[in-house]
Amino acid sequence: MEKLQFKTSVGYAREMDDADSLAQFRESFIFPQYKGKDVVYLCGNSLGLQPKGAATYISEELEDWGKYGVEGHFESRRPWFAYHTFFTKSLAAMVGATEKEVVAMNTLTVNLHLQMLSFYRPTKQRYKIIMEAGAFPSDMYAMETQAQLHGFDPEDAIIEIAPRKGQHSIDMEDIEAAIQKHKNKLALVVFGGVNYYTGQYFDIQRITQLAHEAGAIAGFDLAHAVGNKVLHLHDWKVDFACWCSYKYLNAGPGACGGIFIHERHVKSKDTFRLAGWWGHDEKTRFKMKKGFKPMKSAESWQMSNAQVMNMAALRASLDLFDQAGLDRLAEKSFMLTAYAEFLLQQIKHLKFQIITPSNPLERGCQLSLLFQSKGKEVFEQLQKNGVVADWREPNVIRIAPVPMYNSFEDVYRMFEIMQKVK
Repeated sequence: MEKLQFKTSVGYAREMDDADSLAQFRESFIFPQYKGKDVVYLCGNSLGLQPKGAATYISEELEDWGKYGVEGHFESRRPWFAYHTFFTKSLAAMVGATEKEVVAMNTLTVNLHLQMLSFYRPTKQRYKIIMEAGAFPSDMYAMETQAQLHGFDPEDAIIEIAPRKGQHSIDMEDIEAAIQKHKNKLALVVFGGVNYYTGQYFDIQRITQLAHEAGAIAGFDLAHAVGNKVLHLHDWKVDFACWCSYKYLNAGPGACGGIFIHERHVKSKDTFRLAGWWGHDEKTRFKMKKGFKPMKSAESWQMSNAQVMNMAALRASLDLFDQAGLDRLAEKSFMLTAYAEFLLQQIKHLKFQIITPSNPLERGCQLSLLFQSKGKEVFEQLQKNGVVADWREPNVIRIAPVPMYNSFEDVYRMFEIMQKVK
């Protein structure tokens, strides 16, 4: 890959911003203020900024609730009965799926557990789960308790693939070797799309292929990948995936999540799912009879009707994604993250290492900085100067230059402040 020729100057950063075809989307978000100016917000990997359109969508739902009461389920401008369907087309494009394969519902870990109940069907012969070491705690806890639910000892059932000594990223060769080694006992392979701590993006297509060759199911927690990486879950033949919407999807704290179920499982009568009223065939749902008849889509995994107020902000954010286009966002993300990496490499007086892979194909818009010393001091100086980043114990600062609303000058301002830390 040809080396990019960046420059260490605010003038250059402004030139890049002037040439940015996505720059106008920054005006669609509300930035926290610091001394009367927008903060440099580099924390979208934890909680995205508020889209200005969110207030409008939420206000409209409140207006319709007041105007129609219960009749709002069918009479409101976006009828609540079908509210979850207003996200389907956008989410399908977001993750590379058909519209039958996705639905907005619940929250991330709830969805992961529901999908595990469908796809972790262990036997005495096949019961092992392979996952990444250092996954987000919710994933670890889900695997542990799902193994226990089926009567297995997590210490025996769960195999964690860790980075080699002296490394921070997991080698694909080690994932492949583990799957091959345990293939006769393997039931499930579950990875995060992007590791929350290091920012490593895993080869979802290859991991899925390896899992299937071993006779196992492949699932992914896309909390840090959705809205961050271009995904093709259907074509990659991923079995299932789930995500949250409050990070790169900018839907607000506690926002609803979403799921992907490959169509081969949706169509199969043998695919088990816990039944809920809203997953029942909508044509006969209100007859209130026994006998669950699932919707012929991922909607059949729904337990209850849509959380309308919770989902309204997500619609405002997805409007912006629809306008911007994932390919254009990915192109800017590549440049913006590479520029951040370039500037950080110019800082010689602070002892830190970028532990996120340098290969752009193995990362999204996050860079994780591992400090040998003064990490907390650097983080506090960033805070005191209006830069919002993320601190992870014991000594990592995570920054995320999000292409939807961050600028090249944002990244340069972060660099300037770090240069001044003694």
